[in-house]
Amino acid sequence: MAIDPIKLRAPQVEEIVPKHWYNIVPDLPEPVPPPRKPDGSIVKPEELEAVFPKELVRQETSMERYIAIPEPVRQAYLEIGRPTPLLRARRLEERLGTPAKIYYKYEGVIPTGSHKANTAIAQAYMASQEGIERLTTETGAGQWGSALALAGALFGIKVRVYMVRVSYEQKPYRRVLMQIYGAEVVPSPSKLTSVGRKILEEDPDNPGSLGIAISEAIEDALTNPNTKYSLGSVLNAVLLHQTVIGQEAMKQLELLGEEPPTHLVGAVGGGSNFGGFTYPFIKEKLRGKLDAEVIAVEPKAAPSMTKGVYAYDYGDTAGLTPLIKMHTLGHRFIPPPIHAGGLRYHGVAPTLSILLNHGVVKPVAYKQTEVFEAARFFAQAEGIVPAPESAHAVKAVIDLAREAKKKNEKRIIVFNLSGHGLLDLKGYEDYLAGRLEDTEPESFDLSYLPKVEG
Repeated sequence: MAIDPIKLRAPQVEEIVPKHWYNIVPDLPEPVPPPRKPDGSIVKPEELEAVFPKELVRQETSMERYIAIPEPVRQAYLEIGRPTPLLRARRLEERLGTPAKIYYKYEGVIPTGSHKANTAIAQAYMASQEGIERLTTETGAGQWGSALALAGALFGIKVRVYMVRVSYEQKPYRRVLMQIYGAEVVPSPSKLTSVGRKILEEDPDNPGSLGIAISEAIEDALTNPNTKYSLGSVLNAVLLHQTVIGQEAMKQLELLGEEPPTHLVGAVGGGSNFGGFTYPFIKEKLRGKLDAEVIAVEPKAAPSMTKGVYAYDYGDTAGLTPLIKMHTLGHRFIPPPIHAGGLRYHGVAPTLSILLNHGVVKPVAYKQTEVFEAARFFAQAEGIVPAPESAHAVKAVIDLAREAKKKNEKRIIVFNLSGHGLLDLKGYEDYLAGRLEDTEPESFDLSYLPKVEG
């Protein structure tokens, strides 16, 4: 008789995995501005159903503080390795000579190597329940595309991934992983869509962007039968699914008998790993029950939080999405080809934008070379090679720990190591060979931001 390996684990380990997702919207300092059309009218939830599964739309617009995780989804979480470990970075502390304690939630143990499976599994399950046969999506570094490819395989859904061209070329093994899981992977911009063909006609060497890849994936979903679009970040429903990370971390700190964190750190592209890790903690911060500094880290090459404007903008380059209010660099922004492909996005989640506006979250930005330097230092201390995206959080943590040493200040720093970098070694090769560039846009053309009426 077959033995279920999950049942061999201690019951208390399984109980660490939450049974509900946490929705921060009811607890925000102000309401989330609704998605709008260019004429200023509000986009109705049913209009979003042309693109997304109905249940995802329901969750996106929900005001419930907690939403039950369907049992098949929670079972899949357990099967792929949740709860993920919360680890003490003792050797890193020793090498830094800091009085700070450093903990990291390590999402790299998931089969696809990152946190992205938490929402991919949820979205593929919803699609399967509604009889949807095919999903399209975009991916930058390939973490999200890999996760949706696996989720599609688990729930019998076909997947096509439009992968940003520069990442398609930089990270071939991410593409191979997606193909192993059964997904079709297309470099974006491509000739499969009218959006892609137009861009390639104007610029045959266009390196691509997440905004372009989103446009292609949405056009594909709208023009093919029984197909919906799946998004890996920005939407509140996506951040909602990721809150399993932060809820687990809170329980694990409690089981360790640790004091509350003084600093919480995460990298930000669109906001999924950051929101998933920090939002359960921020809930307590907003209630006055946690006094912690929350730090969001981005690349200087795509500084939407530190240099963007707070405005209504499209989520994609072609303007196929509704207008959402967020910190943005403009939907036509093409970021430099840094190796942290998952952070090369022009905007951030509307919920995170509100927290930035109210000073609940502090943004910082780093150059590519200093991020890889910090990642190498971390790897030599802890043995884990961080993904270039996660390495941004590592850099901030090292700075905080060194500051604690300088001030002789006890701190409890907890961060989300959202993925490993074993499929991103080209970036590390370029770093070791001195080939990395610290390209930073000097200015941003925001003149074409939509003029939203009303």
